Amino acid sequence: MASDRAERIENALLELIDSHILPYEGEDEEELENRRDDAVVSAKEILDSRATPVVSDINHAADLIKRKLVRENSSPEKALRFTNLYNRLLTQPVLSQKWAILYLLHKLSGPETRDVVSSPTRLGARAATPYEDGASSSAEEQEPVRRSSANRHKGQSQEEPAFADAFSSKGLQPLPTREGGQRDRQQVEDQFSKVYGNGKAQSKGTDTKPSLLAESHMLQNPPESTLLRDLPFTLQGLSTKNLSFSTGPSLKLPTTLPIPVISLLHTLAEPSLLYRGLSEFVQSSDGGLIGQSLRAAIGGELRSYLGLVATLEGEIRRALALLDEKDARVGIGKTGVTLKRCVVWTREATMGLRLMSVIVEESSTKKGGQIISLIHGFSSSHGDPFVGAFAERLLSHVTRPFYDMLRQWIYDGELSDPFFEFFVSEQQAGQAAETNGDGRSRGGATSVWEDKYKLDESMIPSIITKDFAGKVFLIGKSLNFIRYGCGDSTWVEAYSKDASKELRYGDTALLETSIDEAYKTTMARLTHLMADKFKLFEHLKALKKYLLLGQGDFIALLMESLASNLDRPTNTLYRHNLTAQLEHAIRGSNAQFDSPDVLRRLDARMLEFSHGEIGWDAFTLEYKIDAPVDVVVNQWGSKQYLKVFNFLWRVKRVEFALGSTWRRCMTGARGVLSAVADKVGPDWKIARCCIAEMIHFVCQLQYYILFEVIESSWDQLQLAISKPDCTLDDLIQAHTKYLKAITHKGLLGSARANSSAEDSFLTQLHGILKVMLAYKDAVDGLYSFSVAEFTRRQEVGARIESRTAQGKWGISETDDAEDLLRSPDALPRGLGAINSSSTTSTPLTGPKSALNDEQVLPALRQRLQSLSSDFKARLNVLLGDLAYQPDVDMRFLGVVMNFNEVYHPVRKSRRERDRAGRLAKTPKPGKEE
Repeated sequence: MASDRAERIENALLELIDSHILPYEGEDEEELENRRDDAVVSAKEILDSRATPVVSDINHAADLIKRKLVRENSSPEKALRFTNLYNRLLTQPVLSQKWAILYLLHKLSGPETRDVVSSPTRLGARAATPYEDGASSSAEEQEPVRRSSANRHKGQSQEEPAFADAFSSKGLQPLPTREGGQRDRQQVEDQFSKVYGNGKAQSKGTDTKPSLLAESHMLQNPPESTLLRDLPFTLQGLSTKNLSFSTGPSLKLPTTLPIPVISLLHTLAEPSLLYRGLSEFVQSSDGGLIGQSLRAAIGGELRSYLGLVATLEGEIRRALALLDEKDARVGIGKTGVTLKRCVVWTREATMGLRLMSVIVEESSTKKGGQIISLIHGFSSSHGDPFVGAFAERLLSHVTRPFYDMLRQWIYDGELSDPFFEFFVSEQQAGQAAETNGDGRSRGGATSVWEDKYKLDESMIPSIITKDFAGKVFLIGKSLNFIRYGCGDSTWVEAYSKDASKELRYGDTALLETSIDEAYKTTMARLTHLMADKFKLFEHLKALKKYLLLGQGDFIALLMESLASNLDRPTNTLYRHNLTAQLEHAIRGSNAQFDSPDVLRRLDARMLEFSHGEIGWDAFTLEYKIDAPVDVVVNQWGSKQYLKVFNFLWRVKRVEFALGSTWRRCMTGARGVLSAVADKVGPDWKIARCCIAEMIHFVCQLQYYILFEVIESSWDQLQLAISKPDCTLDDLIQAHTKYLKAITHKGLLGSARANSSAEDSFLTQLHGILKVMLAYKDAVDGLYSFSVAEFTRRQEVGARIESRTAQGKWGISETDDAEDLLRSPDALPRGLGAINSSSTTSTPLTGPKSALNDEQVLPALRQRLQSLSSDFKARLNVLLGDLAYQPDVDMRFLGVVMNFNEVYHPVRKSRRERDRAGRLAKTPKPGKEE
C-alpha cells in the first residue's frame, strides 16, 4: 500500500512539472531537462521535509491573533472584543483542544505574508517566514497577486476532472487543448514580470492612498519614526534629544513640527507629566499607614502602566525594524504603529493617571478615613464606569490598614493607630481634663470609660455609616473597659482568640455579621460584670434608701438620736459621736438587714461650715462609690445625690421640729395652757392653725418629692436598665436622666427659664423653711410665756392661801408692785430676738426699763403675726410659679397645697423683678453728694 501511494504521488508530481515548466525560446532539450530535474528534486525535498512542530500554548495562539487585530485595525475595539471572547472560551470545559482551534482560526484568517518566488525558474522556492517580507511589499504588488491567484483558482475549478485523474492509478491523462491555442512565451514572461517584478512597471490607475500621501506630504524634522523611537522614554518621564523635560512640570517639544503632530504630542505629554508627578509621590515617605497604603496602590498601578509602555515599546521596535528607510512615509502607516495609534492605546492609562493625580492632590490635606472617603466618592458617585472600577481597585489596597485597625479594636479593645488615622482617638491627659468643663479630671473608672477614647466623626470613612461607627466605638471601648476597668483581661484574650476574623473591603455581609456578634457578646459580658460582680443595682438601691430618705425608720431614728447633738454649734461636734449615732440608727432599724458591703460604704460627716452655724446646717450622709461603679455614679452624680439629701434632710428637720412643737401644744392644751386660756387662748388658737398649715405644706412637699418624683423616676430607671439590649452607655444615660428628673421636678432647679439664683425653687423653699423654723421658735417663746404665766399664777394662789391661813390679806400693795416687775432673767425663751431694733430686747438692769407682761405678750403676738404673713406671702409666690410650670406633676403640687383656695398665688412679671433689682442697686442722689 505504501509503495503504490508513493508511486502515485511521484507520477502526479512529474505530470505537474511537465505541464508547468515550458521550454524557453532557443533553449535546447538538455537545459529544459535540467530545469525539470531541479524542480523535481525541490518538490521532493518539500514533500519529504517536516515542518517545525507548533507548541500547544493557548496563550501564544491568543497573542498571535491579538497582535494581528491590533496591527490591522486602528481601533482597539476588535482586540478588546477578542479578549472577551477568549476569556469566555477558557471557561468552556467541553473543548479540550482550545489552542488548536485558535491556531486554525489564525491560519484561516489569511497568510500574513505572500509567497515570494526568488526566480521565475524556481517554482518550488521556500515560502517566506511570517513578518519577513509582507510589510515591505507594496499594495501594487499585492493586487496582481490577488488577480493571478483568483485566475488560478478559476482554472482549477474548470479542470477538476483532470486533477482527479492525476491522482488515479493510471497516471496523468493528456491535457485538452485550451481555447485560443497555447499562450506564447512572451505572454508568460509578461505575466511573470507583472506579478513578480520590482514594481516599476505599474499600470495606470493603480495608485494607492499611501503612495498618494507619500507624493504629497512635506518632510518633517524630526520624522515620525524618530518620535516613535523616543516615545517610550518620554512616557516613562525620561528626557530624550527631541523631547526633553524642563525643571518644572512641562515638556519641551520641537518647534519644527507641524500643528497636527504637536497636538498628538500634547496628548502624549499628559501621561508623561502625570507619571513624573505620581512617581515622586510614591517615592516620598510622608503620611500615615493609610497614606503609605495609597502610595503602594498607586505604585502598583504605575507598574502596570510601565508594562503597557514596555508592550508599546516592543511594538514600536518591531515596526521600526520592518520600516523601509527609503520610503518611510509610506511604510510607517503600514507597520501599524503611529503617534495617533499610540494616543488611542494610552487613552485608558491616561485616564487612570489623571484620576490618581486628582486623588493625590486632594489627599494632601487629608488623612486616614478622609482619604478613604475621598476615593470612595469617586467609586460610588462618579458616572464613568472606568473611574468607578479604577477607584474600587484602589480602595481594595488602601483600606487594608483601616480594616487591620478595625479588627484589633473590635476584638482586642486596643487602638493601634500611631498616626491618628482611625475614627477613634485616644485622649491625652490635658484633653481629658478639658472635656470635663471644670478643668479637672474626673478620676476613677470614669476617665477610662468617658475620657480615654473619643469618637472623631470627621475621620469616619464614607464606607460605613455613623450608627455603624458608633457601634464599633462602643465595642472597643467596652472591651478596653473590661480589660482595664473591670480587671477581666483573661476573658478578653479568650474572646479575641475565638472570635477574631480577617476583615477586608467589599465583604459587607461578613463585616456586619462580625460587628453584630461582637456587639452582643461584649455588651452581655459587661452587663454581667456590672450587675453580678460589682453589684451596681444594689448600690443604686442603697443610694435611694439612705441618701434619698427611702428608708423611713432609719431616717426617723437617726434624726431623733442626733437632735440633741445637732442643736449645738458645729465646732463642738466630733465625727466619732456622729458615727456612733449612725451605727445606733442602723442597728435599731431595718437597715441592719442590708449587706455588709452596703453598710460599710455608709458614713456620716460634716460639710465645710462657717462661724455661727449649728450641726443641722453642716451634717450630711455619704455613700462611698469606688471603681468601676463610679462610671455610672460619677462625681457629678455624687454631687446631685448630696444636693438632694441636704434638701430633704432640711425638710425632715423642719417636719421634726414642727412635730415636736405640735405635740407640746397638744399636751399642754390639756394642762398648763388651759389655765391661762383667758389671757393667751386666742393666740394659741391662731398659732395652732398656722402650725397646721406649715405641717400640711411640709407633708405635701415630702409626699411629692418622695413619691411623685423619686419613685416615678426610679420606675423609669428600672425600665431603662432592664432592657435586653441595654449597654453601659444606656445605663449612664438612664441614671443621668434619673438624677436630672429628681433635681428638676424636686423643686431643686430654676423656677423660670433664664432666671437668676434668687428666683430658683431651691432658694424660695429655703426661705420658707427658715420662716417656719423662726415661727417654731416664736411658738416656743409663747409656750414659755404661758408656762411662766401659769407658774406666776400658781405662786400667787399659794401665797394668798398661806396668808389667808395666817389671817392676813391675800394680796398687799407690796406684792402687786413686785408682780408688776420682771427681771431680765425671767424673760421667756426666744424674746431676745423679737425685735433687734427695740430697747426691750436688751438686758435691763433697772426696774424702769424691765419688760413686764403687758410688753412681752404684744411683742410675741407681733412676731407671730409677722412670721405668719411672711410665710403666706412666700407660699403665694411659690404657688404662682408652680401654676405656670410645663410639668403636670409640678402644677398638681400647687393644686394639692392650695386645695381649698385659701391662698392667692402671685406671679411677678420679669420686668417688675428687673426694675426692683435695678432700683436696689442704684444709689440715691443724696448719698452720692
